[in-house]
Amino acid sequence: MSKVFYIDLQKCTGCRNCQIACKDEFCGNSWLPYAAEQPEIGQFWMELTEKERGAGSHVRVSYVPVIGAQTQAIAAYAPEVLMEREDGLIVIEPDKAKGRRDIAEKFAGVFWNEELGIPQGCCGCAHLVDDEESPIRTPRCVDNCPVEAILFGDESEFDLAGAERLDPQSSVYYKELPQTFIAATVFDPDAMEIVEGAVVTAKGASGTFTATTDRWGDFWLKEIPADDYAVTIEKDGKKKTVQVSTKDEDQGLPDIALV
Repeated sequence: MSKVFYIDLQKCTGCRNCQIACKDEFCGNSWLPYAAEQPEIGQFWMELTEKERGAGSHVRVSYVPVIGAQTQAIAAYAPEVLMEREDGLIVIEPDKAKGRRDIAEKFAGVFWNEELGIPQGCCGCAHLVDDEESPIRTPRCVDNCPVEAILFGDESEFDLAGAERLDPQSSVYYKELPQTFIAATVFDPDAMEIVEGAVVTAKGASGTFTATTDRWGDFWLKEIPADDYAVTIEKDGKKKTVQVSTKDEDQGLPDIALV
């Protein structure tokens, strides 16, 4: 059965325990024939990416743990450097891959170790998975996640309907990859007060999405596809429409006067 990683981004808090655990497992440790020692700097086989989105008072931060090298594209390109496995884990064997800088240059998440002359990347902690005496028998990033945002197991164990992959050939699946948002504060310029309870509608080729301004006059159109939108705000006969695009970035808009 093929092994996969399943990452629920709604649970991820950005604590970086996964990234630290990977470093702890491989920096200063050689697990041949699975993996040689990882350099202390310059390589992140598991990397937590952090992105600040929006502007002003309407900002969100998204966290995405990125596991490199676990893609069948490497198996198609250079099967001769991989450990033969039935579980689908991609394990670049150091002895087989000596001198293969091309692999590191071709695949994101695979790094070149200049000192050892080998390409390196995540091996799924296969040395732990294979060790019947190991108390965890799972990748360290999974074991160290305090909120169980990162899971690992047979593909059949997970409901992958709707799950997405950053690489279509990767064995890393994500639940709730971040989509774009539009947010703003709506106010009444005559009364010089915020507007609570206004109905906000965003229409674009990807669909129609609605929200309502809260007690602070804020609205959030969250997790909407990247697109061009006509955003209409309505309350008590007043109406305002603005054109907004999220194709390049999330939109934390300046305050909107409802007139």
